[in-house]
Amino acid sequence: MAATNGPAFEQPASFAFDADSEAEITKIVARYPVGKQASAVIPALYIVQKQMKRDTGSAWVPLKGMDAVGARLGMPPIRVYEVATFYFMFNMKPIGKYHLQVCTTTPCWLRGSDAVTEACQHATGIRNFGDTSADGLFTMTEVECLGACVNAPILQVDDDFYEDMDTEKVNALLAALRRGERPAPGSMTGRQTSAPDGGATTLNTLQFAPEG
Repeated sequence: MAATNGPAFEQPASFAFDADSEAEITKIVARYPVGKQASAVIPALYIVQKQMKRDTGSAWVPLKGMDAVGARLGMPPIRVYEVATFYFMFNMKPIGKYHLQVCTTTPCWLRGSDAVTEACQHATGIRNFGDTSADGLFTMTEVECLGACVNAPILQVDDDFYEDMDTEKVNALLAALRRGERPAPGSMTGRQTSAPDGGATTLNTLQFAPEG
């Protein structure tokens, strides 16, 4: 099944924060002094993206959503556009149901990110970063360091980190997602947090100084 860059899309004619989003943005804005509400622009954009995911199944930030953020925070729309387009975590067009974010920075590359990329391509039909699979389930993006280098390579799906990945584990993960299952994130080899493979080798026994 061939992947595409996604069908042509239309910007929604309007956007309004729903009750859940309004409650969340009210709580966030309250953290900042009066007159400094613009400091909440990044979390506010996340709220828009999450609401679009709830409403449409695709996590992205439309122009009307950015306008709503500007109006809510007292910012000119262009300032909101500048922030949204600067940070790669905000999607400027509709994406698939699952956002596959492949880290290709040096530690992940040394540990096999090329194999992770190829497995994602083979399982989804996606050819290039930025494309969406023909069934609309997956969009694959190349990202920079995800900050979990010791457990490289990393495949981030939406907001979840799947660590210690290889071809077999990618195939199993994507098959589970196709079934509507959401495997627990973390190390796919079962290591505890960032402990070495095979378990801890130091500080694994309690020692007490002798009394007296």
